[in-house]
Amino acid sequence: MISVSQKSQDVVGRSSLAARQRIPYGSAATLGLGVLPTTKDQRQTATVLKFLFTQPMPAAILDGSKIAAEIRGEVAAEVKAMSAAGMRPGLAVVLVGHDPASEVYVRGKVKSSEEVGIYSEKHTPSESVTTEELLDLIADLNRRDEIDGILVQLPLPKQVDSKKVLLAVDPAKDVDGFHPMNVGFLSTQRPGLVPCTPAGIMEMMQRSKIKIAGQEAVVVGRSDIVGKPMAMLLLNANATVTVCHSKTRDLPGICRRADILVAAIGRAGMVTKEFVRPGTTVIDVGMNRVTDPKEFARVFAGNAKRDETFRSKGSVLVGDVHPEVAEVAGAITPVPGGVGPLTIAMLMANTVKAAKMRRGSRVAELSRV
Repeated sequence: MISVSQKSQDVVGRSSLAARQRIPYGSAATLGLGVLPTTKDQRQTATVLKFLFTQPMPAAILDGSKIAAEIRGEVAAEVKAMSAAGMRPGLAVVLVGHDPASEVYVRGKVKSSEEVGIYSEKHTPSESVTTEELLDLIADLNRRDEIDGILVQLPLPKQVDSKKVLLAVDPAKDVDGFHPMNVGFLSTQRPGLVPCTPAGIMEMMQRSKIKIAGQEAVVVGRSDIVGKPMAMLLLNANATVTVCHSKTRDLPGICRRADILVAAIGRAGMVTKEFVRPGTTVIDVGMNRVTDPKEFARVFAGNAKRDETFRSKGSVLVGDVHPEVAEVAGAITPVPGGVGPLTIAMLMANTVKAAKMRRGSRVAELSRV
């Protein structure tokens, strides 16, 4: 998979148009000749272009790591200016117990905060913490003016009422964007904090010059964390949006209508070539660890590099999109290195946004002193 050139992007675009209008793939109309080739030069051109059309075109790679680095750089510059004006943004992360995956995630978030200059602190209540004790901690963080963002790492222990704890976070400090008030702000297009993964996907598409307005977008998955806010962001950007789920009939057929296809279902390699029309932008939100040899063979048969990784480590990461989709998509996010890096970058951006929304007027006053 390599980044496509402008010429191959044009080829992909024409093949997508052909698919929509049901014009024979590689015909004179799709080749841009307008008429059937009659002269020798026209026939030679048609032959070359038809060859291009009938070969698998590797999708342009949407490099999430590169875009996340750009966002972190912009955030760092903002943090530096805000700190110079007397207001350093602050993030508090609450990690309960010692879940290994959660510890890795939190470590990454704290490290990213330090790299961009955001003040961060980690709170680690014991595994036996009660709902009331967590509510007291959240109330204290809500009161502290130097804390602009509060992130409660999930999952919480069984004895804790997770919904009650999340609802207790001040919406103005809800950098995850999960509070019902922020959900309402998103649906009514008011300023608020947006869930990090969908916000990162929008940043990636906009910075990659992916057209959104007027396009048909299909979101596979309806979670509160990704699917629903993703659909709302696309709708707010003037896309025509369909949300699919486990009860959707003819899922491949609906997905084939998409100009933009977002897969967020948590099933390894579920979205295959049959789901994707040539030229579609495919966003793979999934991050699945495959350990079963049969499942590995289904997704990565013939891939020597992945086979070597699987044999040495006993597992391999794969998204919700089958690797073969790169043969027909116009653009695609890799796994890893696609959507994942953007989530933490947008958490940093949300923390700065929260600080500006909460304390912005005071920054302006301090900068004039």
